[in-house]
Amino acid sequence: MANPEGDKLWGGRFVGAIDPIMEKFNASISYDQRMWAADIQGSKAYAKALEKAGLLTKSEMDQILNGMDKIHEEWSKGIFLIKDGDEDIHTSHERRLKELIGETAGKLHTGRSRNDQVATDMRIWLRDEISVLSGHLNRLIKTMVERAAVEIDILFPGYTHLQRAQPIRWSHWMLSHAVALSRDAERLDEIRRRTNVLPLGSGAIAGNPFQIDREFLRKELQFDAISLNSMDATSGRDFVAEILFWCSLCLIHLSKISEDLIIYCTKEFGFVTLSDAYSTGSSLMPQKKNPDSLELIRSKAGRVFGRCSGFLVTLKGLPSTYNKDLQVDDAYFRMRVSLFPNSNVLEIIVFCLSASLKTEKGFENLVVWGLCPAEGCVWSRRVCTSCWG
Repeated sequence: MANPEGDKLWGGRFVGAIDPIMEKFNASISYDQRMWAADIQGSKAYAKALEKAGLLTKSEMDQILNGMDKIHEEWSKGIFLIKDGDEDIHTSHERRLKELIGETAGKLHTGRSRNDQVATDMRIWLRDEISVLSGHLNRLIKTMVERAAVEIDILFPGYTHLQRAQPIRWSHWMLSHAVALSRDAERLDEIRRRTNVLPLGSGAIAGNPFQIDREFLRKELQFDAISLNSMDATSGRDFVAEILFWCSLCLIHLSKISEDLIIYCTKEFGFVTLSDAYSTGSSLMPQKKNPDSLELIRSKAGRVFGRCSGFLVTLKGLPSTYNKDLQVDDAYFRMRVSLFPNSNVLEIIVFCLSASLKTEKGFENLVVWGLCPAEGCVWSRRVCTSCWG
């Protein structure tokens, strides 16, 4: 009888069937399938490196490249079929490649371990995600700066301890948050640089024995640098921890903006009016207008913090090199999909906040020229229509 595990990438020495419960428990295809494009990109580059090293003929390389292009097309059209036994995205692609081109597909794994493969895929995927996040964040900052310029003459009360303190410009409040987000943008650029380091060619732990040209791979995959140590390259997940912390810190800043705006749009404050497009109502009280977009931003921050702390707890107890615990380096994936299916929570949050800031209105009754009539009021130039004092 054929070895039931013979088609597994790790199945060489196994003679018995894996328990179906273990099969399900061990699988990561449900979330790492999101790296399909990165995995194809890495595999195509590796096929070229194998041909360059004399381990594939030109014809075999072309077969593999054409097969991977076909798989890419299937994913793009939404017709790629994940089958039972596809443990992860790497297994799924090699299984499909074998269906398309035959036994030549098996040569693609020559000298390559899933350890360096998944690390490469994660870095490619995250590098692209960071570019998307950076674009959204910079648009939010731009929106805030533009609105601050337009409304620079508007004054309103500044608060400490949530008590009225000094009159400030509305633009000063807006830019205080824009500055915090600009630091987030700077940190994101730094994380991208540290993420964009090539681990491919590290093998499972001790490198690749087939003289694979890693500088060629670096250029082919557009990495900035090559990993210095194969043991660190296959197990290091600093870049995942960094992006999770970055998301947590960024959401602290976004949550603070949301909290301020939630307060400012209440009837008690009445400083701003949130657009209907980013609000909801009440099923019982028709006069209500709820700032749900802002409240959801505030609430979802906590779940992102949980992903970050959970991942750090996992890392802290691991011995050197790769361990299966690192399969939970899907923390960033799970952060994305547990809050909004198939979407990045940070992307949606930043988009909603940017749109909310663009569409907020009000201020007409916020401040006027004049003197406050109340005895002892500290607001002497631009003041409210009724005393804040």
